[in-house]
Amino acid sequence: MYRTLIGSQDLARHLDDPLWRVVDCRFSLLDPPRGRADHARGHVPGAVYAHLDADLSAPVQPGRTGRHPLPDVARLAERLGGWGIDEATQVVAYDDGSGGIAARLWWLLRWLGHEAVAVLDGGWAAWTAEGLPVDDRLPSPSRRQFHPAPRSELVLPADEVARWATDGGHCLLDAREAIRYRGEAEPIDAVAGHIPGALSAPYLDNLGSDGRWMPAAALARRYRGILGPHAAADCAVYCGSGVTAAHDVLAMVHAGLGEPRLYAGSWSEWITDPSRMVATG
Repeated sequence: MYRTLIGSQDLARHLDDPLWRVVDCRFSLLDPPRGRADHARGHVPGAVYAHLDADLSAPVQPGRTGRHPLPDVARLAERLGGWGIDEATQVVAYDDGSGGIAARLWWLLRWLGHEAVAVLDGGWAAWTAEGLPVDDRLPSPSRRQFHPAPRSELVLPADEVARWATDGGHCLLDAREAIRYRGEAEPIDAVAGHIPGALSAPYLDNLGSDGRWMPAAALARRYRGILGPHAAADCAVYCGSGVTAAHDVLAMVHAGLGEPRLYAGSWSEWITDPSRMVATG
């Protein structure tokens, strides 16, 4: 069972395995239809397509939710079953960026109690750079029944976030770029800054210069330096909308440090309530 990351060559050996399902998560915030179009032009053979907005998120409720609310459990389970995924399926997710969208699907499946899920190390870029097969045929997998077993303990509710950031017994990590954490720039959300007490842990620093994930030992050193005396299980991670925060969660799990919680609403939800404090610097 692959539970965190998988290499391209390992995945290539299982392309014909009926108990494996590859999910293409390519997505662009600036051009939401592009990922589906890219998938139609070419993808890992047998891969189905998951759209961040339509499949991996619930509809936004202006003034109440962040930009990518968690999807309805029953609806997501139905979608997973339609992709040919059940409890016996090894799932592999990939995207064409840093792995942040693929990590979203990785986290969602773990949230629903499914641990046999991994992110393709290096994603689409690594797959194509290694000259591995590409297919433009759209798959039609046989439907399976996915039985969700939601793990509510993986989610930190919004009303607990401020306490976790400042009570001394927990910690809160901000997975966005440091310039957004400091409030020096905010290209997406209406308010710049971070949740008071949160620590900066940019998710892109989980990767090497080649776009692949750093070794587990290096990730462990990185996060021990950030977490200090705290265990990963006593921390929670957020980002702009709850998507790329899963990248930090995956990094800590892969490093063997344990699993932090996710503040799913993240910064874009936090700022919907003007009474919530904002820090900069």
